[in-house]
Amino acid sequence: MNQMVPGTHCRTSGVALLVAALLLAQPVHADEGARRPGGEFVDLSIEELANIDVTSVSRRPERLQDAPASVFVITAEDIRRSGARTLVDALNLAPNVQVARSSNTNAFISARGMNGTSNSPANKLLVMIDGRSVYSPLFSGTFWDEPDVMLEDVERIEVISGPGGTLWGVNAVNGVINITTRHARDTQGDLLVLRADDDGVQAAFRHGAEMDGGHWRAYGKAFRLAHSDLASGQPIDDDWTQGQVGWRGDWERGSERFSVNANAWRGREGQPVPGVIAAPGASTGLDDIRLHGANVTGHWEHLIDGGGSVTAQAYYDTRYRRVPPTFADRVDILDVQLQHALAPVGRHRVVWGGEYRYNWDRVDNSRFVAFLPASDRQAWASLFAQDEMALRDDLRATIGARWERNPYTGAEFLPTVRLSWRATPAHAFWAAVSRTVRAPSRLDVDAYVPGAPPYLLAGGRQVRSETARVFELGYRGQAGQRVSYSVTAYRNLYDHLRTQDITPDGRAIVFGNLMAGQTRGIEAWGNVQVSESWRIAAGATLLHEVFSLKPGSGDLGSVMTTGRDPAYTAQLRSSHALGEKRELELAVRRNGALGFPYVPAYTAIDARFGWRFAPGMELSVIGTNLNGSHAEYGVVPVRTEVPRTVGVKLTWQR
Repeated sequence: MNQMVPGTHCRTSGVALLVAALLLAQPVHADEGARRPGGEFVDLSIEELANIDVTSVSRRPERLQDAPASVFVITAEDIRRSGARTLVDALNLAPNVQVARSSNTNAFISARGMNGTSNSPANKLLVMIDGRSVYSPLFSGTFWDEPDVMLEDVERIEVISGPGGTLWGVNAVNGVINITTRHARDTQGDLLVLRADDDGVQAAFRHGAEMDGGHWRAYGKAFRLAHSDLASGQPIDDDWTQGQVGWRGDWERGSERFSVNANAWRGREGQPVPGVIAAPGASTGLDDIRLHGANVTGHWEHLIDGGGSVTAQAYYDTRYRRVPPTFADRVDILDVQLQHALAPVGRHRVVWGGEYRYNWDRVDNSRFVAFLPASDRQAWASLFAQDEMALRDDLRATIGARWERNPYTGAEFLPTVRLSWRATPAHAFWAAVSRTVRAPSRLDVDAYVPGAPPYLLAGGRQVRSETARVFELGYRGQAGQRVSYSVTAYRNLYDHLRTQDITPDGRAIVFGNLMAGQTRGIEAWGNVQVSESWRIAAGATLLHEVFSLKPGSGDLGSVMTTGRDPAYTAQLRSSHALGEKRELELAVRRNGALGFPYVPAYTAIDARFGWRFAPGMELSVIGTNLNGSHAEYGVVPVRTEVPRTVGVKLTWQR
């Protein structure tokens, strides 16, 4: 594939443009107070950040400061200031997740380790967009080239590291990412975004208006990325073109609230060697991956006097992915959820509900790989309940459990107990004990290689759910009006982890559950408001992993690759308002080396200069990996270098 723009010359010019923009920035203090939408640059105070409402921890709005979990919130302002162009880029802002790109189109994202193994992709992180799970029944993980939003419409991204199975179900083992887009009333008028980087271009528009009793918005976006390169400079086939359109409507009538959200997308992307599935001989005949999909979500909420509510949600999601020459997959998902949050009764706040999901999955098999049966229909059903009890004015206990039935292992029980103590209005401690589960998927049970007998890999008909017992201890506090911080220590005990084992007759390999493991770590982050116009944010994680095989398995490859996670990560961000119309963002990220296969540690320096040169007009110059390209994931012969890029973004709104 041809590059969209000249390579070396454009990147050199882009660096010069960024340096020139930074030299134009003269430090001047901003006016007092944060500026709101429709004015100049916006930033929340330390106190306002602590008071942000989050919903992922207890399924009801609560202050971030009160949430008894390790949760980091990426705000709309964080995303805008960073210059992120994709969801994957935006998640780099969260210190409690690991983001590793293996190509333009493929990313591995996880919390607290377990970010993929030799026999299993990253599959222990639940991702939702406006309550719709983007989980794939094919492998119980997320294809990160599928979920997309217009980043300018995102209200916040709640990133929970730690188990969320009681409220959100199986597969929320190591974390939950909940992406919430803005209410339609907050996106009225017109917005146009144009962006050009030296490895791609992007354009997006949005229009919002009032309607009878409510508000609506429509949007469209398209982008193209050029191919990336190996460390040797050799190009690889991972260029990417994709477009998406969507519509959202919101209505409020008395105690009733309604919303409808619909999206459709289509894309084409190159498939670098050895291909998505590295089956024998499948690296020949590789062709572009074609994918498209659509979804619609309806949400209704009824507010009850005294503080209770009843909500119902249903969504339909259809996706298609063709990966020559190995397989094509079409999946249709219908999901219905009901939740009842009771009005407080004495010292108790109870929420309960249920969910039913049904999917149709059809795979076009090939001579390289087969899913047997090729067509399958599956159903999940679950019930959950959680009671938050005020033991004292400063002490809360939360007890909850979920019963969930899946088509492979039957009923699973997911309990949790949390305790939260507010020592002072500015300091809170919490502890939690949970059991969570990663249920099997079609990849675990139905995958056969090659596509016809005799098989080298013959599925995993006897696989069990992977389980984890999780112990957490956390602290969240503030020092005056200028400093906030959060620290969490955890220990995870895993059992029945996936292995590849030889059948008794020695003729084939099957998936089994003969590995156990232990992880422990610390994650911490904080903010310092140096002045009214300057804030510094920092975060770091430490992780230690140990895995071992049980008797009966000789799968040494799984043991070596399951700990494919950095022992440490660190980041530092500086956000500086240079007067009323200019701002400068600088960020440094450091990731430790990965295990087998080895990937060196790397440091990435990002920068953005923003200038609001006229009412409703903002120009940004954005540089990523300014200190040079680096690798993040994969084996050396096919390892992509994440490049240095410089780009310009123009935003117009009225």
